[in-house]
Amino acid sequence: IADSLPATLNSNVSIKKVKDDFGTSNMHIVMMDKNMSAKDKQQMFKKIDKVKGVKWTISMSSLIGPSVPDSMIPKDVRKMMQSKDYELAFVSTKYESATDPVNTQIKKIDKIVKSYDKSGMVIGEAPLMKDLQDVTDVDLVNVNIISIAAIFVIILIIFKSISLPVIEFAIMINMAIPYYQGVSLPFVASIVIGAIQLGATVDYAILMTTRYQKERSRGKDKMEAISIAHKTSMPSIISSGLSFFAATFGVACYSQVEMIGSICTLLARGAIISMVVVLLVLPAMFMIFDKLICKTSIGFLGKKAKAQTSEAK
Repeated sequence: IADSLPATLNSNVSIKKVKDDFGTSNMHIVMMDKNMSAKDKQQMFKKIDKVKGVKWTISMSSLIGPSVPDSMIPKDVRKMMQSKDYELAFVSTKYESATDPVNTQIKKIDKIVKSYDKSGMVIGEAPLMKDLQDVTDVDLVNVNIISIAAIFVIILIIFKSISLPVIEFAIMINMAIPYYQGVSLPFVASIVIGAIQLGATVDYAILMTTRYQKERSRGKDKMEAISIAHKTSMPSIISSGLSFFAATFGVACYSQVEMIGSICTLLARGAIISMVVVLLVLPAMFMIFDKLICKTSIGFLGKKAKAQTSEAK
């Protein structure tokens, strides 16, 4: 999140200065049972010290040694690292937060801590970012599933069909482009794109599908129905798509906040991709799956169209 903000901010300038002078450093906090034996604490932190990327560990036992009983430590000193039930220790890492190496490191440290204390936790900035990333990954799947299910129900109610195609791969194309470009995206970008672009794509698709259904119910054959739907829907889809593109692309060019710029760039590109997919791919899908759509849709063909179909047979 800090990297997505302008580099001229005082906070980012100071962070860069610290990194240049002292090198990259991050801190994890281990919260463990206060009553864990000194021997187990010592063994646990020896294992943590061996984890790749760990610079050093500091705990109360490492500062005073396991041979000194807690009763001999002044209360004001113990109060800084101990509470009624828990004790804190610190782990310094050379990795930055929200990176793959630090996430792997946190997993290993957490596994070590849990082997000695099942209620123990690894907390701090990097573990928080890892949890946020894990939650976001789950949310992305849930958002896509719920969105697709909701749109399926809407199409089922409006068109009384279970087979009308829904354009989902336009989002996949949009998200694949940064991957092949090697560009990192904010963790919330996938959810935003999954919700907004899917809605825009289906909106365009429903516009063309409605006209296609109308022409088929009037007795037009599939070629003529698709041609009319394409010609009549194209101006509205193009004007809507380009307006969406212009609004988001302008923000992407102007914004100095990387997170906002990245999301708006994805939205702008997604508007163009969705427009192209609906104009070029959807008519082809109507052509290929026309028989299936007509058979699995209630009232899709009017009486006149059914009569013409029967005569043709």
